[in-house]
Formats: sequence, C-alpha cells, structure tokens
Amino acid sequence: MKNRSVIIIGAGASGCMAAVTAAKRGLSVTLFDRNPKIGRKLLITGKGRCNVTNNCDMDTLISSVPTNNRFLYSAFSAFSPKDTMNFFEDCGVPLKTERGNRVFPRSDKAMDIVDALFLQLRSLGVKLVNKSVESLIIEDNNVLGVKTDDEDYFSDGVMICCGGCSYSRTGSNGYGYVLAKQAGHSIIEPVPSLIPIVVNEEWCPELQGLSLKNVSLTVKNNKNKEVYSDFGEMIFTHYGISGPMVLSASAHLNLKKCRNYSFSIDFKPALSPEQLDKRILKDFEKYINKDIINSLDDLLPKKFIPVAVKLSKIDPHKKCHEITKAERFELARVIKNLTVTFKEFRPIEEAIVTSGGVNVKEIDPKTMSSKICTNLYFAGEVIDVDAYTGGFNLQIAFSTGFLAGSSILNSEV
Repeated sequence: MKNRSVIIIGAGASGCMAAVTAAKRGLSVTLFDRNPKIGRKLLITGKGRCNVTNNCDMDTLISSVPTNNRFLYSAFSAFSPKDTMNFFEDCGVPLKTERGNRVFPRSDKAMDIVDALFLQLRSLGVKLVNKSVESLIIEDNNVLGVKTDDEDYFSDGVMICCGGCSYSRTGSNGYGYVLAKQAGHSIIEPVPSLIPIVVNEEWCPELQGLSLKNVSLTVKNNKNKEVYSDFGEMIFTHYGISGPMVLSASAHLNLKKCRNYSFSIDFKPALSPEQLDKRILKDFEKYINKDIINSLDDLLPKKFIPVAVKLSKIDPHKKCHEITKAERFELARVIKNLTVTFKEFRPIEEAIVTSGGVNVKEIDPKTMSSKICTNLYFAGEVIDVDAYTGGFNLQIAFSTGFLAGSSILNSEV
C-alpha cells in the first residue's frame, strides 16, 4: 500500500482534506495546484475570517443544501461538522461558534486554517506541485495519471478537486469540468450561487455603502409567491444589494423559471405598522418645526433618509407639523416595505460558490468515485452540489474530500 500513489488536482479545502486523509492511510500523495500556495479561496471566505463549518445537526446540514442534498448523506456521515471542528482543534486551531452556529477560528484569521492544513500536508509528506494539469492520461477507461505542459505524471488514482467557476482569481477557473468531460462525465451547466444582485432601481446607488443589521428581507416571484425570507444583515452597493441575506436569497432564484423577483426590505421588523406610525408621530412632535428631511435621524440611517422621503413623495423641506396622515402612512410603508426588483446576477466570477458541475448520477455517493472511469474520484465544488451561506459549503468540501481520500485505492470499498 505504501507504494501506491494518488494525484489530487486542486489544493483548496476539498483537495487538502483529501490529501491529508489519503496520506494518513499510507498512500503516496502528489497535490497539484496552479497557485504557488494552497487554500487561496479559503483565505477570503468569511471576509478573511474563514467560516470553517456550521455547528449543526445532520437534519439542519442536509436542509441547508438545496442542490442534490441526498447525494451527500454518506459524505456527511463519514465526516460531520463535529469532525471538522475536532480536526482543526487537534491541529492547534481553537474555534468559536457565533450567531447562526457559524464556526470561525478564535483568532478570526483564515490564515490559521490554511496554515493548519499546510502543516498537516508537510508532516505527512504530501508532495506539492505548482503546475496546471492540462489533461488526464486515460487508457481503456482507466485513469493512469495527468499531463502538465512539460511532463507526464503517472499514478494509481486521480482525484479532481479543482472547484467551480466562482472567484476565478483564486484559481477556480472551471477547468475541472474540462477534465471531467475528458473522462466521459456530463456537466450540469454552472450558474452562480451565493452572489450579489443587480437591481433595476435608479435610486439604489444613492444608498451605496449602507450596511444594515437586524432588518428582514422577503423575496417574491412574479406570481407574488414568497420564495425566501430572512432576518439579519445586508448592504447596498452601486449596482444593487449584497451581504449575507442577499447571498443566501440568490440560491433560491431559479432564472430558468422566473426572472421577475422582488426584494422587500423591512427596516423596522420589530415594529408593527401601528407601532411604527406612533414612533413617527413621536419624532414629528419632537421636531415639530423642522423640515422632515432633518427630523428622521433618530429613526433611520442617515443615508437612507433622503431616499425614504423621496420615495414617499414628500417635499423634503416640508415641516413636520405640515405632514398629512396619508404622507405619514406612505413614509411608514416605505420603511416597512422598501422594494427593489431583480435585474441580473453579478458575474459568476463574483459568486461565492457555483451551482452545477459534474453530474452526481455519475458519481458513487459512498466513495466519491467515478461510475464511468476507473480510479477517478471527485470532491468539492466541482460536483453539482451547493449550499447556503453559514459554513455549509466548506463542510461539503471537507466531507467529500475526506470520503474520497478514505476511499481512493481502498480495496475494501
């Protein structure tokens, strides 16, 4: 067994976990990546803090994967969120659980996660090769190795872990799909998931940089049916909206079925319309002789006030004591139901993850092995699986990487 060799393509979360797992079994592992350093995408996850997993139970984990979640039962059973947490803490990285059961390094540094993986790879003798794999070497439906631009590398098994199309600057350029096709696999068309949204409203750039907390978001389709709702954080940008809630909402938008989605933002979800009206009246009484544009600082973010007044169709220089009941109600409506409409997703390169990839029907879920080509395995985002924000996508990477690393060249599987 010690002389048997494995080539893993892609030194991201899934590739590193697969390499560590296979090396612990005594296999000779060579890890290819076009980047000179491992874990480029890991370094930017969680705004540089690395939301490494979600400290949840199996039911929550499965329900947080909208695409092909049943395919992942074996992988999640083999390597759970608790296993991920234990792995990194055993590597000397203390972890903490925050709101929404999101797990981060206690240091808030993604580099600690990357360093832990690198030290594991080095201590286990994994060979790192800084080259791009050009193609697979296949004979009689059996993978024998890989070709780079200047050399052929042979092995007993090959694993494709090179991600999807998102964040292409980190190395995820979609080439894993090309390699999978070479082996006879079909690819479900990649589309962006967990991605910022461009909206139609021309006033949106006026709110650029406005970050909101403790607001609610409701998304409806063209039939006025609710497809997503959440409470939390978001941000306005020069093109539209982004932030945790918006990224999660994007995973629920099926553009093949509908392109007309509306996003309703409630700035005061803790207040009923009646309570909000009383609050507005109280502020108007406090600033009775002031222009309305200068009387809402106690209630709303400063940047939102001009937009709220404009959308309410109130003269910004109208005194508070002159505001009619109808105008006051319209202001409350805007605050409780600020609506923007979907125009398009941002480019797929800006997506956190890619939805689509290698067809799961062609992969054995118990081993992550190809059903088409012998001794070929897959792990991570290159497979047609994706999840919501909150550490779930990294858990998919670690779980599938572990299962593939445990299974490759395992005669007992």
